[in-house]
Amino acid sequence: MRIFHIHSGGAIELSALPSQPPSQGFFWVACARTTFGAQLGQIQAALQASTGQQLVDLHVSDLLNAQLPSRYDYTSQYDLMVFRRLATLHSDAPEPAAQSDAPTNAARKRSGPPVLRRIDTSPVGFALFDQVLLSVHPTDCAVRDAYAARLMAAAPSDPREGRASPAPGARQPSSPPDLMLRVVNLMVDGYLDLRRELTRQLDHWQTELLKPRSRYVNWNSLLEARLSLHQLDDICEDQRTAVQNWIDALETWAVPESSAGQRDLDLLKVRSRDVLEHIERVVHHVRRLEQSTETAVQMHFSVQSNRTNDIMRTLTALTAVFLPLNLIAGIFGMNFEFIPLVHKADGFWWAMGSMVFIAVALVALFWRKRYLARTSGQ
Repeated sequence: MRIFHIHSGGAIELSALPSQPPSQGFFWVACARTTFGAQLGQIQAALQASTGQQLVDLHVSDLLNAQLPSRYDYTSQYDLMVFRRLATLHSDAPEPAAQSDAPTNAARKRSGPPVLRRIDTSPVGFALFDQVLLSVHPTDCAVRDAYAARLMAAAPSDPREGRASPAPGARQPSSPPDLMLRVVNLMVDGYLDLRRELTRQLDHWQTELLKPRSRYVNWNSLLEARLSLHQLDDICEDQRTAVQNWIDALETWAVPESSAGQRDLDLLKVRSRDVLEHIERVVHHVRRLEQSTETAVQMHFSVQSNRTNDIMRTLTALTAVFLPLNLIAGIFGMNFEFIPLVHKADGFWWAMGSMVFIAVALVALFWRKRYLARTSGQ
């Protein structure tokens, strides 16, 4: 569990749960799902002490559920956002076996192409109070640690502690919703970084599928890829719905009286629309990959059909060449006593010459009509 006190002057990491409301800024309590379940009583007590409210039982179940899709819910005191991350599996440690989704995720990650096997879609839950953000992550979540490092790097320098100056242009989150949107945006951008590798993998499959002489196609991996892309599409749709519901909820918030509050609300709306736009880019990319995979399969069968047609055309042309030769051989093989050229000394050579002439003439005719021409790419 990591606890931060974030205010306009910077961010400080605390060693214990807060026992009173912050004098300024807000608290960020980021814990793993197993830690949240094990220390639920202490966390609820800290929320009661710092906000005067506790999580309702149904929302506690949602935060503990490792299979919950992306969704948004609210109460009169706090909002709840569950967002399924799209991250690489090697960046985070696997979920403990005690969780309900561990067998399902393990079976899914062992099948399919390497790129899609490394995509982890565990949910991350956010409970947004006025002065506290509680986030529940998978075990050893790299997104939490990455943003925590960025948060501490943006804090002002302290010569006594040897801390460096903040990054240029860095700005601390102004409220729990602002911090939540930044973490969500970081999770979405993590998937956008996978586009190049995923596109390269599917482009390789398309190249293999379009090879005319390709005899082996790993249809099992291709099917797993299509199923994984369908699953990603569903996950992204849930993400978009959750963020859209959040944006709709922002429109119902009371308009602040101060100009600073109005500016913060406008920034929240802008950042929310930016997150939604990033999710829509992910949806567009996933659907384009689905379409490319379907098109590659159809083109593969089209290429194989054209190759079969070329083979049948060549065999038909060769059969047509030998048909008149078989006819001549059949005629001279009849059991008649008087057949022209049979009793002549040069009759055999006349027959062979005629057969060779007919065969060469038919081959030249079929070649001219491109019945025997080599198809490009074969």
